[in-house]
Amino acid sequence: MARPGHARSHRSSEEDEDEEAEDPVDAMISRTGCAAQHRELQECMAARQDWRHCQPQVRAFGECMARRQRTEE
Repeated sequence: MARPGHARSHRSSEEDEDEEAEDPVDAMISRTGCAAQHRELQECMAARQDWRHCQPQVRAFGECMARRQRTEE
């Protein structure tokens, strides 16, 4: 019988580099110009653990994204 973890694959250096690369969602949000609002929302969510307590940040991020969408149309 194999020891636990024996069959575990080792991560390649390419996987490590991918993990250090910017998250595609973060990159997309940065391109919208709403990164600051998104970051504030994430910080509130991390601190409060309940989106209902972060409504000002939710609204600010939503309004920023809506403005961005209107300018693209």
